[in-house]
Amino acid sequence: MKAAYLGIDVGSISTNLALIDEAGELLYKKYLLTHGQPMRIMQNGLRELAREMDGAVTVTGLGTTGSGRYLAGILAGADVIKNEITAHAVAVLHYEPSTQTIIEIGGQDSKNIILRNGTVIDFAMNTVCAAGTGSFLDQQAHRLGIPIEAFGDYALKAKKPVKIASRCTVFAESDMIYKQQMGHSAEDIIAGLCEALVRNYLNNLVKSQELREPILFQGGVAANVGMRAAFERVLGKRLIVPPHFEVMGAIGSALLAKEAVASSGRSRFRGVEVGEIDYQFNSFECEGCSNGCEVMEVKMLVAPGQERLVRWGDRCGKWETADF
Repeated sequence: MKAAYLGIDVGSISTNLALIDEAGELLYKKYLLTHGQPMRIMQNGLRELAREMDGAVTVTGLGTTGSGRYLAGILAGADVIKNEITAHAVAVLHYEPSTQTIIEIGGQDSKNIILRNGTVIDFAMNTVCAAGTGSFLDQQAHRLGIPIEAFGDYALKAKKPVKIASRCTVFAESDMIYKQQMGHSAEDIIAGLCEALVRNYLNNLVKSQELREPILFQGGVAANVGMRAAFERVLGKRLIVPPHFEVMGAIGSALLAKEAVASSGRSRFRGVEVGEIDYQFNSFECEGCSNGCEVMEVKMLVAPGQERLVRWGDRCGKWETADF
């Protein structure tokens, strides 16, 4: 039976799974909307993985990333838990070792990662303003009555993109409404919005950094051809969209899991059966000192009559379990 390594990227908008083989080739990927229930959706993804693989592979390692990486890693038994910057960089260098710049725009945040000679030397994340992220584009597509899948195509049909304020989502939306009332076409407004969001990205994240080619564009927004065209128009440089742009974080996690298992010689992964585990979350405030740490705990029924309790979040380690 073929050995495989699983990566799970748990984000605010999507939860992504990627399965790779010993050679690092992608065997399976899944992009799932989180719907505010990251662990339930992760379990659903694991159940779908088990059905589709149908015993053809054995998952011998797990890596997690994303905003929900610790929770997912604890529940499923991750061999490595890494931040998004590391996971995305590892995946990009696997596909395009000469990459010098990564533009990553997801559902709720944006990232700019600078690489030189295969090493991350700088990065920036935009987690405060949602302008330019997938959720904002979804909102505007819905408001205009246009399917998000067609949003980029509208931008490419523009004859004269209008100027849209790019400081934040509130100003951008107000400006779009004003331009509509002035009689501008949807195509020109959408193209103007794409350019505004590119300016927002460059002003907030890139600033004075030099964006050298090759530049890889990934994350869910990379599917928007209008945003890609706007970046290329503003930068005067070509962007490369990798084949699995929407799950690169999960692929990077899987590659890191492969390295971790090779180094330790064993895996902590509980198996795809995690998709069937019953669990209960709870939290409490520790009153042991003035820190007042919020301690998270999860109770898992790992076998009939066998319950496992895992805690984390305290600074001193009083409640934390050493082996999850």
